Amino acid sequence: MKTRIIQNQPDDDGTPPPARAAAPPDHHSSARRSVMSFVRNHPVISFFVLAYALTWATLPFGSFFAPGALLAALVIAFLNDGLAGLRAIGARLIRWRVRWVWYVVAIAVPLLIHFVTIGINQAMGAPSPNSGQFAPWYGLALVIGMNMVDPLGGQFSEEPSFRGFAQAKLQTTRTPLAATALLAVAITGWHLPLFLISSYGLQPYEAVTTVAVTFWYGWLFNHAAGSVLITLIAHATEGSINTSDLWPAGPDLTRETWLYVVVWSAFAITLLIGSRRFWSRPAPISATSSAPTPERVS
Repeated sequence: MKTRIIQNQPDDDGTPPPARAAAPPDHHSSARRSVMSFVRNHPVISFFVLAYALTWATLPFGSFFAPGALLAALVIAFLNDGLAGLRAIGARLIRWRVRWVWYVVAIAVPLLIHFVTIGINQAMGAPSPNSGQFAPWYGLALVIGMNMVDPLGGQFSEEPSFRGFAQAKLQTTRTPLAATALLAVAITGWHLPLFLISSYGLQPYEAVTTVAVTFWYGWLFNHAAGSVLITLIAHATEGSINTSDLWPAGPDLTRETWLYVVVWSAFAITLLIGSRRFWSRPAPISATSSAPTPERVS
């Protein structure tokens, strides 16, 4: 007996099913990935873009928001390296175990610059400054200490971000000279509203001082084993004695302001010439980024 095998035939007519509609592209995710890729490849550029934006955002309200630099550094450090990036900034800020001589240098150099400036101006006829705000004798130390921990002050905002983050990143792929030169341009640009808006009381030519002290802080940061604490002491000392009570008025003030620019510039040039080998060789490991994403050379 023969068995007939009946094969099941498909119910359709052979026409392929309609293609499933493709999901629309997620432009937001693509843009986010592009931004994150740029931030990871160029952390220092990203930091300065954000620092400028946050700091200058309050200019229409008559304020220069200095903490914007620190906030920008923390954000970019976290986006690049997570908690390790934040810990790296914090570790530099509390790095106190350095040679004692750098504590002395951090305080002595700003004082010397001011004494030389004031002395030259007095020799040219300016009156003696009023130092009453620093009485009693430990008054200067108190003022420096308060400036160091002021969360809204420039010193506390700038040193962990400009030295502790930006310089440490840049020096992983550049010499100290190249890294500091780039920082000098970017940091001076960040301060630009202070020099161009008359209500802040600074003159445009004082931007030269910012360039000069950037080289000084960069030199000190590298010699002091990448300690932001040391540069913070230096910056706070400079800011504490750079007060209106120590400056004369009228033509004497104009002359002393110019002298201050000249003296700082002369000091920076001396550092550049006298430490040529330091500026041209790789930065010490202690002053380079401990995080895994250095600024990429384009």
